[in-house]
Amino acid sequence: MKESIRDPEGHLSRWDFSNNSEGSICKFNGVSCWHDDENRVLTIKLGGLGLIGQFPSGLENCSSLTGLDLANNYFAGPIPAKISQMLPFVTVLDLSSNNFSGEIPESLANCTYLNVLRLNDNELTGQIPPQLGLLNRLKEFSVANNNLQGQVPTFVNATFSADSYASNPGLCGAPLDACRGSSKINTGIIAGTTIGMIALTAIVIGVIFGYCSPRARKAKKDDDPEGNKWAKSIKGVKGVKVSMFEKSVTKVSLKDLMKATNSFSKNNIIGSGRTGTMYKAVVSENHFLMIKRLQDTQRSEKEFMAEMNTLGTVRHRNLVPLLGYCAAKKERFLIYKYIPNGTLYDNLHPGENEPSRLDWQMRLKIAIGAARGLSWLHHSCNPRIIHRNISSKCILLDKDFEPQLADFGLARLMNPLDTHLSTFVNGEFGDIGYVAPEYPRTLVVTPKGDVFSLGTVLLELVTGELPTGISNPPEDFRGSLVEWVQHLSKNSKLHTAVDRSLIGKGYDDELHQFIRVACNCVSQTPKDRPTMFEVYQLLRAIGEKYNFSAFDDISIPIDTDNAVHADEYIVALETITE
Repeated sequence: MKESIRDPEGHLSRWDFSNNSEGSICKFNGVSCWHDDENRVLTIKLGGLGLIGQFPSGLENCSSLTGLDLANNYFAGPIPAKISQMLPFVTVLDLSSNNFSGEIPESLANCTYLNVLRLNDNELTGQIPPQLGLLNRLKEFSVANNNLQGQVPTFVNATFSADSYASNPGLCGAPLDACRGSSKINTGIIAGTTIGMIALTAIVIGVIFGYCSPRARKAKKDDDPEGNKWAKSIKGVKGVKVSMFEKSVTKVSLKDLMKATNSFSKNNIIGSGRTGTMYKAVVSENHFLMIKRLQDTQRSEKEFMAEMNTLGTVRHRNLVPLLGYCAAKKERFLIYKYIPNGTLYDNLHPGENEPSRLDWQMRLKIAIGAARGLSWLHHSCNPRIIHRNISSKCILLDKDFEPQLADFGLARLMNPLDTHLSTFVNGEFGDIGYVAPEYPRTLVVTPKGDVFSLGTVLLELVTGELPTGISNPPEDFRGSLVEWVQHLSKNSKLHTAVDRSLIGKGYDDELHQFIRVACNCVSQTPKDRPTMFEVYQLLRAIGEKYNFSAFDDISIPIDTDNAVHADEYIVALETITE
């Protein structure tokens, strides 16, 4: 790769290949590895180094690469047509602000793990491949400032603003201006007309021989506009039991669940994540529930019921109550109490140019409650539970904005763990931005991983920034929220990370203490992080004058050191082997 790049400013001078020992390349500028003592590259970040050349073909040897940043350089020429073969596991691809030309390769659609794709500020031409719309993990996408033309693709799980396509005069279609019809007759139109005539003939025959029969006239056409065909497969299934843990909850059947969610309509979705999709269930005018359809669980019905009977006994004021469960064919459903104010993520990051409605006292209250719930799971619950999926999206807020953790204990119901790379990029270890740095290289689940994830949430609360990056980064920085805060801390500028809307309102001392606690939680080394009990006590002390923690049921742990055995916790049904 180095041989194919011109480096006028000498940024790659430390790429010295005279040392052939395993892991030596992991010390190179811009290179990070899955493990420090092996040549398995995780990410390459070479943004803004003034590099010149074409797309480095040597990258095809980095078969485990998940992140590539070549932004703000002078790379030119085409993006390789076989890029999906070169980078099969890439989750973040940033080629912005270069001189890449030619068409966007269709094979990018085969990079199915992509979360971020930045191709803006280049010289790309042609159409945006419509196949890119099938990238169902894509959260950020930009092709602005190119020479692209034609129809903007429709993405299956995301909607991108007009800014993502800006300064491409030839592009059209939502969210841009509608595309104008062409009056030119071409082979495509002729072929379409021919196919259309054949289809019309088939329809006429169908009408004559099929739809005119009495039985056919009674049949109701159902084209499944919501795309939830799986729901139809269980509709009317008999003998399905809906088990409820609380007698106070009205007895419900599978038919009731179908009716309450409008057959699990897309319009009833209130959240979606790694463990599954959550639906709002309208039981009656003033009675609501939340129904989670679990994602890809391969547990047998017997295993599923055993897990549910364990989790059904777990009760705490800062945990979303699991009220019941249901297994219908291969589908698995969990029934929860409805939490009206949605997720912390949606309240903290409401939308573009829209300020959060959470003031400092509210944010502090949420932090203390979330830490209390997680501390109870780690230290007081029987059996003790490692969450494994902490993020601001799994912290729900009730009518009083008291936080409640969702998805606890569900890690055991997901697909079996393995040591293959796809385990990480598939999200088995949590959402991007919240994953503890030791997970990708060790594949070992510990309570300190939850501490790191909550620490990221704490940073979200005090900075107002997203976990995957910051809104206005310096030119020389491209990284996550955690990396940004750690960078500021090393340069004695930690105070500049605090959300400006919170400063100067009499809370500055609390904000300073809070961000220090958060920084301790996201230490790179697990042993340097506090236990969850210690995190709760530190936050509780900051908010003592507000009386947020008058209710306290967290017992002092017998052992709060780092020698915690994972087998004492609910983490996974399998034993992880090398």
